[in-house]
Amino acid sequence: MRRRAAAALALAGALALTACGGSDDGSARLSVGAAYMPQPVSDLAAGFLTITNDGDAADRLTSVSSDVAGQVTVHETVDGSMREVESLDIPAHGSLVLESGGNHLMFEQLKRKPKQGQKVSVELRFAHSDPVTVEVPVKPATYRPTTGH
Repeated sequence: MRRRAAAALALAGALALTACGGSDDGSARLSVGAAYMPQPVSDLAAGFLTITNDGDAADRLTSVSSDVAGQVTVHETVDGSMREVESLDIPAHGSLVLESGGNHLMFEQLKRKPKQGQKVSVELRFAHSDPVTVEVPVKPATYRPTTGH
C-alpha cells in the first residue's frame, strides 16, 4: 500500500513538473514581472512592466484595460517619438519590456488618481494566450527602478 502511494505521489510530482516545464506544444508561455505605475500627477498615468515568454511561439500584446482608467493604450517609442500602436510583439523565448523612455502603457481618462502604495488591477490581452491580470503597485511619481527597467 505504501509503495502504491509513493508511486502515485511520484507520478503526480512528475506530471506537475511537466506542466511547469518547457513548452512542447509550440505555444507561448507568458509571465509578467517588474510592474509599476508612477503616481499620476494629471489625468494620465504611465505603466511599465516586463512580459516574458518562455514558450516556443511568439505572441502579441493586443490590448489592456483597467478599472482605474476609461482607456488604456499601448505606445511604442521610436527615435524619441511616442505613438499609439495596435499591438507589441513578444518573441518566443524572449521578453517585451515596457519601460520609461521606451514602449509603455498609457492610462487615459483616469476615474481616480491612484496613490503611492496602492495597487491598480490591469488586464493584459494577447493575440494567442489567455488574458493575464496583474496588480500593479503605484510608486512615487519620481520612481526609477535600479534594476530591470
